[in-house]
Amino acid sequence: MDVINPADNRKIGTARDFTEEMVHDTIGTLEKGFTEWSSRNPTARGGILFRAAETIRRDQDRLASILTTEQGKPLYEARYEIQGVAAVMEFYASVAGTIGGHTLPKADYGHAFTKKTPLGVCGAIIPWNMPALIMAWKICPALVSGNTMILKTASATPLTNIGIAEILFGAGLPRDVLAVVTGQGSIVGAAVAADERIKHLSFTGSVETGDRIAKTVNARRTRLTLELGGSDPMIVCEDADIDRAVAGAVSGRFFNCGQTCTAVKRLFVADGIADEFISKLKHGTESLRVGDGTAEGTTMGPLNSVSGLRDMEDAVESARDCGDVITGGVKPHGPGNFYSPTLISDPEPGCRLLTEEIFGPVLPIVRFDGLDEAIRMANDSRFGLGASIWTKDIGTACKATDRIDSGILWINRHMRIPPEVPFGGVKDSGIGRENGLSALEQYLTEKTVILSP
Repeated sequence: MDVINPADNRKIGTARDFTEEMVHDTIGTLEKGFTEWSSRNPTARGGILFRAAETIRRDQDRLASILTTEQGKPLYEARYEIQGVAAVMEFYASVAGTIGGHTLPKADYGHAFTKKTPLGVCGAIIPWNMPALIMAWKICPALVSGNTMILKTASATPLTNIGIAEILFGAGLPRDVLAVVTGQGSIVGAAVAADERIKHLSFTGSVETGDRIAKTVNARRTRLTLELGGSDPMIVCEDADIDRAVAGAVSGRFFNCGQTCTAVKRLFVADGIADEFISKLKHGTESLRVGDGTAEGTTMGPLNSVSGLRDMEDAVESARDCGDVITGGVKPHGPGNFYSPTLISDPEPGCRLLTEEIFGPVLPIVRFDGLDEAIRMANDSRFGLGASIWTKDIGTACKATDRIDSGILWINRHMRIPPEVPFGGVKDSGIGRENGLSALEQYLTEKTVILSP
């Protein structure tokens, strides 16, 4: 299976194209490995993650280079993502020794207590936009809890995932505990989801694929985590720090070429500051340097695929009929999947930019008169992953906290997610949580023991 550099659409490597039979054999190997791995002391499992994190930090430049060439993001963003992988590993290693139950004294029965036990073989299917970090989000809580895991990479970005797995094996992880499988999602991903030996499946991707997976998995009552994207609103109130909010909008939308689930995808600005805000936002957007992610000074790379570029072009063309293009809206000349960062003001209700998740560097801007109107428009979406509000007023922030439909809400920032905090969505953005201690619970089952004298 060829791996392509989206900056010039040239082949940079290959990965194995797994078959359905190979997937089933791999799960069988992981079943055998579960017995020994689940019996290990949790702190010993955590120690492997600690050692792997140390190697990843030392080797971050090499891994970032691989990530940039197969995914497209600038090197500084790739380094940031690789550093995030190490941070996730360190967090779960640090809490490994806390996995346990609690006691329940019952005089009439004797003594009762609970214990947490791993599930068995777990599966994960990940996307191409943040492949290294999302890999860490899924494998770390599963492995430290004592499960084994099969990880299906995205077809476009398998090389970084394979590199991280090799570092884990070098740190002492048995090879029958983690398997990275590559190939077509319709074959390999479907085989992982359909295998009845999978005890928990975690998927990040589109709503449509998530719905198909849910039907397959729910039929056998397997545990399921779904993160299905979002159309995150950013609300900028009249009392906000304008310069800080502008910087947040630029980074929040155009980081990773806009290909992030929690990116700012709908911007709502108070009418009283809208003209000044849009002027500064236009300047900040036009200051971005689009180019090959490996080139010095690049601040926004290409879209990951030709199909993604075409979808982006279609979305902007459809928006020309319902809004005004402030800047961007063109593909630069030359090879690669590049598109200029684009701002569109005052799109009409029902415009595709406001109703769908657009995975690319385009940001629609809508003015509002009052907070109630802003929250109503922010909630007018099938998605509910992330959201942010920018204000100096604690009452306004609290009102937004209570009323905005989202799995995570930022106040005066957007998109950064430390490994300690739970992450997930509501509505069509998914079910379940990743990150933090919440993720550990999804890879453990609770057993009650009643001991009578």
